[in-house]
Amino acid sequence: MTTVAIFCGAASGNRPAYVAAARRLGRFVAAQHWTMVYGGSGNGLMGAVAEAALGAGGDVIGIMPQNLYDRGAALPGLKHLDVVADMSVRKQRMLTLADGCIALPGGPGTLEEMSQAFSWTRIGDFAGPCAFYDVGGYWRHLAAMLDDMVAAGFLTATDRSKLLFSPDLTAIAAFMAAYEPPAVRRYR
Repeated sequence: MTTVAIFCGAASGNRPAYVAAARRLGRFVAAQHWTMVYGGSGNGLMGAVAEAALGAGGDVIGIMPQNLYDRGAALPGLKHLDVVADMSVRKQRMLTLADGCIALPGGPGTLEEMSQAFSWTRIGDFAGPCAFYDVGGYWRHLAAMLDDMVAAGFLTATDRSKLLFSPDLTAIAAFMAAYEPPAVRRYR
């Protein structure tokens, strides 16, 4: 893996542990020699993860929709910033560049981006691993919901095993290194 998409909140959340984890992840990504692609913001967890990666000598690419750029959301001094038409183009571009995805805590946008990436793995449009950096159990309810999808017959246990929830960055890196994409679903 050479490039990882990081999805996370443009807010910092209400626990200092979230910002600390974002900084840890940024330094970890740089130490792995992965290029980080993210939403380009200088705010919240997005700004914290990008600044930490850059501060550790990492390569960071921001992809930001024009409307957010126009409102001043971009990380000041980010050398690699692509301003695109809208969020749909941003997500497509991020997944085109990325070999895998990691989510920090975030809101509906983070959830939607990771859901799309994981959904695309199941239909063959994205082949990379998806992992949730589960800071303080933030994603535990989502993990339980996916387990409920398996129990209800809407998600196979095999495909569920292709999505990791972990508070351990070393475990996330190992998962990503050993990842095999799910078999593409067939209908006939």
